[in-house]
Amino acid sequence: MEQTQHLIALSMIPGLGDSRIKKLVAYCGGAKEVFSQPQHFLEKIPNIGSKIAASVSSKDVLLKAEKEIAFTEKNGVSIISFLDQEYPQRLKHCDDAPVVLYKKGAGSINPPKAVAIVGTRNATREGKEITEKLVEELAIANVTIVSGLAYGIDIAAHKACLKNNIPTIGCLAHGLDRIYPKLHERTANEMLENGALITDFPIGTNPDRENFPKRNRIVAGMADATIVVEAAAKGGALITAELANGYNRDVFAVPGRVSDPYSEGCNSLIKYLKAAMVTSGKDVLRSMGWDEKASAKKPEVQKKLLINLTEDQEKVVSVLQQQEHTIDRLSVLAELPMSKVATVLLELEFEGIVSNLPGKVYKLN
Repeated sequence: MEQTQHLIALSMIPGLGDSRIKKLVAYCGGAKEVFSQPQHFLEKIPNIGSKIAASVSSKDVLLKAEKEIAFTEKNGVSIISFLDQEYPQRLKHCDDAPVVLYKKGAGSINPPKAVAIVGTRNATREGKEITEKLVEELAIANVTIVSGLAYGIDIAAHKACLKNNIPTIGCLAHGLDRIYPKLHERTANEMLENGALITDFPIGTNPDRENFPKRNRIVAGMADATIVVEAAAKGGALITAELANGYNRDVFAVPGRVSDPYSEGCNSLIKYLKAAMVTSGKDVLRSMGWDEKASAKKPEVQKKLLINLTEDQEKVVSVLQQQEHTIDRLSVLAELPMSKVATVLLELEFEGIVSNLPGKVYKLN
Protein backbone atom coordinates (compact mmCIF):
# COMPACT_ATOMS: atom_id res chain seq x y z
CA MET A 1 0.00 0.00 0.00
CA GLU A 2 2.95 2.30 0.65
CA GLN A 3 4.07 2.20 -3.00
CA THR A 4 0.44 2.70 -4.05
CA GLN A 5 0.12 5.81 -1.89
CA HIS A 6 3.19 7.28 -3.54
CA LEU A 7 1.88 6.42 -7.02
CA ILE A 8 -1.40 8.15 -6.17
CA ALA A 9 0.57 11.17 -5.00
CA LEU A 10 2.55 11.29 -8.26
CA SER A 11 -0.68 11.05 -10.27
CA MET A 12 -1.95 14.16 -8.47
CA ILE A 13 0.94 16.36 -9.57
CA PRO A 14 -0.31 18.72 -12.32
CA GLY A 15 1.56 18.46 -15.60
CA LEU A 16 3.45 15.28 -14.77
CA GLY A 17 1.36 12.77 -16.75
CA ASP A 18 1.26 8.99 -16.72
CA SER A 19 4.09 8.36 -19.20
CA ARG A 20 6.51 10.56 -17.28
CA ILE A 21 5.42 9.06 -13.96
CA LYS A 22 6.40 5.58 -15.20
CA LYS A 23 9.77 6.87 -16.41
CA LEU A 24 10.33 8.71 -13.14
CA VAL A 25 9.50 5.62 -11.08
CA ALA A 26 11.83 3.50 -13.24
CA TYR A 27 14.60 6.12 -12.98
CA CYS A 28 14.41 6.29 -9.17
CA GLY A 29 13.75 2.58 -8.59
CA GLY A 30 10.23 2.90 -7.16
CA ALA A 31 7.40 5.33 -6.41
CA LYS A 32 8.41 5.73 -2.78
CA GLU A 33 12.02 6.30 -3.80
CA VAL A 34 10.97 9.27 -5.97
CA PHE A 35 9.94 11.17 -2.85
CA SER A 36 13.20 10.40 -1.07
CA GLN A 37 15.29 12.18 -3.71
CA PRO A 38 16.51 15.75 -3.15
CA GLN A 39 14.98 18.44 -5.36
CA HIS A 40 18.24 19.20 -7.20
CA PHE A 41 18.50 15.51 -8.20
CA LEU A 42 14.92 15.44 -9.53
CA GLU A 43 15.49 18.62 -11.53
CA LYS A 44 18.28 16.92 -13.49
CA ILE A 45 16.07 14.01 -14.58
CA PRO A 46 15.08 14.44 -18.28
CA ASN A 47 11.68 16.12 -18.84
CA ILE A 48 11.04 16.78 -15.14
CA GLY A 49 12.14 20.37 -14.50
CA SER A 50 12.10 22.58 -11.43
CA LYS A 51 8.31 23.01 -11.13
CA ILE A 52 7.52 19.29 -10.93
CA ALA A 53 10.60 18.65 -8.77
CA ALA A 54 9.34 21.28 -6.31
CA SER A 55 5.89 19.64 -6.20
CA VAL A 56 7.45 16.27 -5.35
CA SER A 57 9.77 17.76 -2.74
CA SER A 58 6.96 19.62 -0.95
CA LYS A 59 5.23 16.29 -0.24
CA ASP A 60 1.83 18.04 -0.04
CA VAL A 61 0.51 15.49 -2.53
CA LEU A 62 1.26 12.68 -0.07
CA LEU A 63 -1.32 14.16 2.30
CA LYS A 64 -3.86 14.29 -0.54
CA ALA A 65 -3.06 10.66 -1.32
CA GLU A 66 -3.77 9.70 2.30
CA LYS A 67 -7.19 11.36 2.02
CA GLU A 68 -7.87 9.43 -1.18
CA ILE A 69 -6.97 6.11 0.45
CA ALA A 70 -9.20 6.87 3.45
CA PHE A 71 -12.12 7.51 1.07
CA THR A 72 -11.56 4.24 -0.82
CA GLU A 73 -11.41 2.20 2.38
CA LYS A 74 -14.64 3.77 3.66
CA ASN A 75 -16.56 3.38 0.39
CA GLY A 76 -15.52 -0.04 -0.88
CA VAL A 77 -13.35 1.28 -3.69
CA SER A 78 -10.34 -0.71 -4.89
CA ILE A 79 -7.08 1.01 -5.81
CA ILE A 80 -5.28 -0.76 -8.64
CA SER A 81 -1.87 0.43 -9.79
CA PHE A 82 -0.15 -0.49 -13.05
CA LEU A 83 2.22 -2.60 -10.93
CA ASP A 84 -0.64 -4.83 -9.73
CA GLN A 85 -1.69 -8.10 -11.37
CA GLU A 86 -5.35 -6.98 -11.26
CA TYR A 87 -4.61 -4.03 -13.55
CA PRO A 88 -6.52 -4.32 -16.88
CA GLN A 89 -4.10 -6.20 -19.12
CA ARG A 90 -5.38 -4.68 -22.38
CA LEU A 91 -4.98 -1.17 -20.97
CA LYS A 92 -1.51 -1.95 -19.66
CA HIS A 93 -0.21 -2.21 -23.24
CA CYS A 94 -1.12 1.43 -23.93
CA ASP A 95 1.73 3.92 -23.49
CA ASP A 96 -0.52 6.50 -21.83
CA ALA A 97 -2.32 4.05 -19.53
CA PRO A 98 -3.02 5.56 -16.09
CA VAL A 99 -0.65 4.56 -13.29
CA VAL A 100 -3.57 4.26 -10.85
CA LEU A 101 -7.19 3.21 -11.31
CA TYR A 102 -10.04 3.40 -8.81
CA LYS A 103 -12.63 0.64 -9.19
CA LYS A 104 -16.01 0.03 -7.60
CA GLY A 105 -18.13 -3.04 -8.32
CA ALA A 106 -18.01 -6.83 -8.22
CA GLY A 107 -17.29 -7.36 -11.92
CA SER A 108 -13.93 -8.18 -13.48
CA ILE A 109 -11.97 -5.50 -15.32
CA ASN A 110 -9.99 -8.26 -17.06
CA PRO A 111 -12.80 -10.04 -18.92
CA PRO A 112 -11.98 -12.64 -21.62
CA LYS A 113 -13.71 -10.49 -24.27
CA ALA A 114 -14.42 -6.78 -24.11
CA VAL A 115 -16.00 -4.38 -26.60
CA ALA A 116 -16.43 -0.62 -26.22
CA ILE A 117 -19.66 0.90 -27.56
CA VAL A 118 -19.65 4.68 -27.97
CA GLY A 119 -21.55 7.37 -29.83
CA THR A 120 -23.24 10.73 -29.70
CA ARG A 121 -24.95 12.09 -26.60
CA ASN A 122 -27.81 13.18 -28.87
CA ALA A 123 -28.72 9.65 -29.87
CA THR A 124 -31.72 9.05 -32.10
CA ARG A 125 -34.34 6.42 -31.34
CA GLU A 126 -32.88 4.32 -34.15
CA GLY A 127 -29.39 4.66 -32.68
CA LYS A 128 -30.58 3.44 -29.29
CA GLU A 129 -32.39 0.51 -30.90
CA ILE A 130 -29.28 -0.46 -32.87
CA THR A 131 -27.22 -0.25 -29.66
CA GLU A 132 -29.64 -2.57 -27.86
CA LYS A 133 -29.53 -5.01 -30.78
CA LEU A 134 -25.71 -4.98 -30.81
CA VAL A 135 -25.53 -5.71 -27.08
CA GLU A 136 -28.13 -8.48 -27.34
CA GLU A 137 -26.18 -10.22 -30.10
CA LEU A 138 -22.79 -9.73 -28.43
CA ALA A 139 -24.21 -11.26 -25.24
CA ILE A 140 -24.26 -14.65 -26.99
CA ALA A 141 -20.45 -14.69 -26.86
CA ASN A 142 -20.27 -13.47 -23.22
CA VAL A 143 -18.76 -10.13 -24.21
CA THR A 144 -18.29 -7.44 -21.55
CA ILE A 145 -19.33 -3.97 -22.75
CA VAL A 146 -17.28 -0.87 -21.92
CA SER A 147 -18.63 2.68 -22.25
CA GLY A 148 -18.60 6.11 -20.61
CA LEU A 149 -21.96 6.38 -18.76
CA ALA A 150 -22.73 9.54 -20.75
CA TYR A 151 -26.06 10.55 -22.27
CA GLY A 152 -27.12 8.95 -25.54
CA ILE A 153 -25.42 5.85 -26.91
CA ASP A 154 -23.29 5.24 -23.78
CA ILE A 155 -26.18 4.90 -21.35
CA ALA A 156 -28.21 2.95 -23.93
CA ALA A 157 -25.37 0.40 -24.07
CA HIS A 158 -25.16 0.11 -20.27
CA LYS A 159 -28.93 -0.30 -19.90
CA ALA A 160 -29.00 -2.94 -22.64
CA CYS A 161 -26.33 -4.87 -20.72
CA LEU A 162 -28.44 -4.80 -17.55
CA LYS A 163 -31.45 -5.97 -19.56
CA ASN A 164 -29.46 -8.88 -21.03
CA ASN A 165 -27.68 -9.65 -17.73
CA ILE A 166 -24.15 -9.21 -19.07
CA PRO A 167 -21.31 -7.32 -17.35
CA THR A 168 -20.67 -3.71 -18.27
CA ILE A 169 -17.89 -1.33 -17.23
CA GLY A 170 -18.46 2.41 -16.95
CA CYS A 171 -15.42 4.68 -17.30
CA LEU A 172 -15.89 8.01 -15.53
CA ALA A 173 -14.42 11.46 -16.17
CA HIS A 174 -14.45 12.37 -12.47
CA GLY A 175 -13.85 10.87 -9.03
CA LEU A 176 -15.94 8.07 -7.50
CA ASP A 177 -17.39 10.44 -4.91
CA ARG A 178 -20.13 11.33 -7.42
CA ILE A 179 -21.98 10.12 -10.51
CA TYR A 180 -22.33 12.36 -13.55
CA PRO A 181 -24.82 12.86 -14.96
CA LYS A 182 -26.87 12.51 -11.78
CA LEU A 183 -29.73 11.07 -13.83
CA HIS A 184 -27.65 7.91 -14.42
CA GLU A 185 -26.96 7.21 -10.75
CA ARG A 186 -29.52 4.40 -10.50
CA THR A 187 -28.13 2.67 -13.60
CA ALA A 188 -24.58 3.08 -12.27
CA ASN A 189 -25.52 1.43 -8.98
CA GLU A 190 -27.19 -1.48 -10.78
CA MET A 191 -24.02 -1.97 -12.84
CA LEU A 192 -21.97 -2.61 -9.69
CA GLU A 193 -23.53 -6.01 -9.07
CA ASN A 194 -22.22 -7.62 -12.26
CA GLY A 195 -19.87 -4.98 -13.62
CA ALA A 196 -17.83 -2.02 -12.42
CA LEU A 197 -17.20 1.71 -12.45
CA ILE A 198 -13.60 2.81 -12.97
CA THR A 199 -11.74 6.10 -13.14
CA ASP A 200 -8.23 7.45 -12.84
CA PHE A 201 -9.47 10.72 -11.31
CA PRO A 202 -9.29 11.23 -7.53
CA ILE A 203 -12.22 12.36 -5.36
CA GLY A 204 -13.12 16.01 -5.70
CA THR A 205 -12.50 16.00 -9.45
CA ASN A 206 -15.32 17.71 -11.33
CA PRO A 207 -16.59 16.33 -14.66
CA ASP A 208 -14.90 19.16 -16.54
CA ARG A 209 -14.83 19.23 -20.35
CA GLU A 210 -11.10 18.47 -20.62
CA ASN A 211 -11.49 15.28 -18.56
CA PHE A 212 -13.64 13.46 -21.11
CA PRO A 213 -11.00 12.98 -23.85
CA LYS A 214 -8.67 11.69 -21.14
CA ARG A 215 -11.39 9.29 -19.98
CA ASN A 216 -11.81 8.07 -23.55
CA ARG A 217 -8.32 6.54 -23.62
CA ILE A 218 -9.45 4.14 -20.88
CA VAL A 219 -12.61 3.23 -22.81
CA ALA A 220 -10.53 2.44 -25.92
CA GLY A 221 -7.68 0.78 -24.02
CA MET A 222 -9.94 -1.51 -21.98
CA ALA A 223 -11.49 -3.16 -25.04
CA ASP A 224 -10.49 -5.58 -27.79
CA ALA A 225 -12.60 -3.54 -30.20
CA THR A 226 -14.58 -0.29 -30.33
CA ILE A 227 -17.97 0.15 -32.04
CA VAL A 228 -19.18 3.64 -32.97
CA VAL A 229 -22.95 3.66 -33.38
CA GLU A 230 -23.82 7.31 -34.08
CA ALA A 231 -21.38 10.22 -34.22
CA ALA A 232 -21.31 13.72 -35.61
CA ALA A 233 -18.36 15.04 -37.64
CA LYS A 234 -16.58 15.91 -34.38
CA GLY A 235 -16.94 14.60 -30.85
CA GLY A 236 -15.80 12.24 -28.13
CA ALA A 237 -16.83 9.08 -29.97
CA LEU A 238 -14.45 9.88 -32.83
CA ILE A 239 -11.67 10.61 -30.33
CA THR A 240 -12.25 7.17 -28.82
CA ALA A 241 -12.11 5.59 -32.29
CA GLU A 242 -8.85 7.39 -33.09
CA LEU A 243 -7.36 6.23 -29.78
CA ALA A 244 -8.43 2.64 -30.45
CA ASN A 245 -6.77 2.79 -33.87
CA GLY A 246 -3.63 4.14 -32.21
CA TYR A 247 -3.65 1.18 -29.83
CA ASN A 248 -3.93 -1.23 -32.80
CA ARG A 249 -7.40 -2.32 -31.71
CA ASP A 250 -10.24 -3.15 -34.08
CA VAL A 251 -12.70 -0.35 -34.80
CA PHE A 252 -16.20 -0.81 -36.22
CA ALA A 253 -18.82 1.74 -37.24
CA VAL A 254 -22.53 1.51 -37.99
CA PRO A 255 -23.27 3.36 -41.26
CA GLY A 256 -26.12 5.82 -41.66
CA ARG A 257 -27.81 8.08 -44.17
CA VAL A 258 -25.60 10.66 -45.87
CA SER A 259 -28.03 13.40 -44.83
CA ASP A 260 -28.03 12.40 -41.16
CA PRO A 261 -25.66 14.66 -39.14
CA TYR A 262 -25.23 11.97 -36.48
CA SER A 263 -24.07 9.45 -39.07
CA GLU A 264 -21.45 11.76 -40.56
CA GLY A 265 -18.73 10.62 -38.16
CA CYS A 266 -19.44 6.91 -38.67
CA ASN A 267 -19.60 7.26 -42.46
CA SER A 268 -16.32 9.17 -42.42
CA LEU A 269 -14.58 6.46 -40.37
CA ILE A 270 -15.73 3.84 -42.88
CA LYS A 271 -14.91 6.01 -45.92
CA TYR A 272 -11.32 6.63 -44.81
CA LEU A 273 -10.79 3.00 -43.74
CA LYS A 274 -10.50 3.87 -40.07
CA ALA A 275 -13.34 1.49 -39.19
CA ALA A 276 -14.96 -1.61 -40.63
CA MET A 277 -18.65 -1.32 -41.46
CA VAL A 278 -21.00 -3.40 -39.31
CA THR A 279 -24.78 -3.59 -39.10
CA SER A 280 -25.12 -6.18 -36.33
CA GLY A 281 -23.37 -7.77 -33.38
CA LYS A 282 -22.97 -10.89 -35.50
CA ASP A 283 -20.72 -8.92 -37.87
CA VAL A 284 -18.50 -7.99 -34.93
CA LEU A 285 -18.35 -11.55 -33.58
CA ARG A 286 -17.44 -12.86 -37.04
CA SER A 287 -14.70 -10.25 -37.53
CA MET A 288 -13.23 -10.94 -34.08
CA GLY A 289 -13.40 -14.72 -34.53
CA TRP A 290 -15.81 -15.07 -31.63
CA ASP A 291 -18.79 -16.57 -33.44
CA GLU A 292 -19.76 -20.24 -33.30
CA LYS A 293 -18.73 -20.91 -36.92
CA ALA A 294 -15.23 -19.54 -36.31
CA SER A 295 -14.96 -21.61 -33.14
CA ALA A 296 -16.12 -24.75 -34.96
CA LYS A 297 -13.52 -24.28 -37.70
CA LYS A 298 -10.73 -23.65 -35.20
CA PRO A 299 -8.29 -26.58 -35.48
CA GLU A 300 -7.02 -28.37 -32.40
CA VAL A 301 -3.64 -27.22 -31.22
CA GLN A 302 -0.90 -29.69 -32.06
CA LYS A 303 0.31 -31.07 -28.76
CA LYS A 304 3.85 -31.76 -29.91
CA LEU A 305 5.80 -29.48 -32.22
CA LEU A 306 8.08 -30.85 -34.90
CA ILE A 307 11.05 -28.66 -33.97
CA ASN A 308 13.41 -28.58 -31.01
CA LEU A 309 12.50 -25.92 -28.47
CA THR A 310 14.63 -24.34 -25.81
CA GLU A 311 13.57 -24.75 -22.18
CA ASP A 312 12.09 -21.23 -22.07
CA GLN A 313 10.28 -21.74 -25.36
CA GLU A 314 8.75 -24.97 -24.03
CA LYS A 315 7.45 -23.12 -20.96
CA VAL A 316 5.70 -20.48 -23.08
CA VAL A 317 4.31 -23.03 -25.55
CA SER A 318 3.03 -25.19 -22.69
CA VAL A 319 1.05 -22.25 -21.29
CA LEU A 320 -0.33 -21.31 -24.72
CA GLN A 321 -1.51 -24.88 -25.30
CA GLN A 322 -4.15 -24.24 -22.62
CA GLN A 323 -5.46 -20.95 -24.03
CA GLU A 324 -4.51 -17.57 -25.52
CA HIS A 325 -2.79 -15.04 -23.22
CA THR A 326 -1.33 -11.55 -23.10
CA ILE A 327 2.42 -11.19 -22.60
CA ASP A 328 1.82 -10.03 -19.02
CA ARG A 329 -0.15 -13.16 -18.18
CA LEU A 330 2.37 -15.38 -19.97
CA SER A 331 5.14 -13.92 -17.84
CA VAL A 332 3.23 -14.90 -14.67
CA LEU A 333 2.15 -18.38 -15.78
CA ALA A 334 5.48 -19.34 -17.37
CA GLU A 335 7.37 -17.88 -14.40
CA LEU A 336 9.70 -15.94 -16.67
CA PRO A 337 10.71 -12.26 -16.72
CA MET A 338 8.71 -10.07 -19.11
CA SER A 339 11.82 -9.30 -21.18
CA LYS A 340 12.55 -13.01 -21.59
CA VAL A 341 8.94 -13.78 -22.60
CA ALA A 342 9.06 -10.97 -25.19
CA THR A 343 12.22 -12.47 -26.71
CA VAL A 344 10.79 -16.00 -26.72
CA LEU A 345 7.56 -14.84 -28.37
CA LEU A 346 9.52 -13.08 -31.09
CA GLU A 347 11.53 -16.26 -31.73
CA LEU A 348 8.35 -18.34 -31.86
CA GLU A 349 6.70 -15.84 -34.23
CA PHE A 350 9.69 -16.12 -36.59
CA GLU A 351 9.24 -19.90 -36.55
CA GLY A 352 5.52 -19.51 -37.29
CA ILE A 353 4.57 -21.21 -34.02
CA VAL A 354 2.64 -18.34 -32.44
CA SER A 355 0.57 -15.41 -33.71
CA ASN A 356 -0.06 -11.97 -32.27
CA LEU A 357 -3.82 -11.27 -32.13
CA PRO A 358 -5.66 -7.93 -31.70
CA GLY A 359 -5.23 -6.63 -28.16
CA LYS A 360 -1.63 -7.96 -27.96
CA VAL A 361 -2.86 -11.47 -27.22
CA TYR A 362 -0.75 -14.45 -28.32
CA LYS A 363 -1.94 -17.86 -29.49
CA LEU A 364 -0.44 -21.05 -30.90
CA ASN A 365 -0.86 -21.53 -34.64
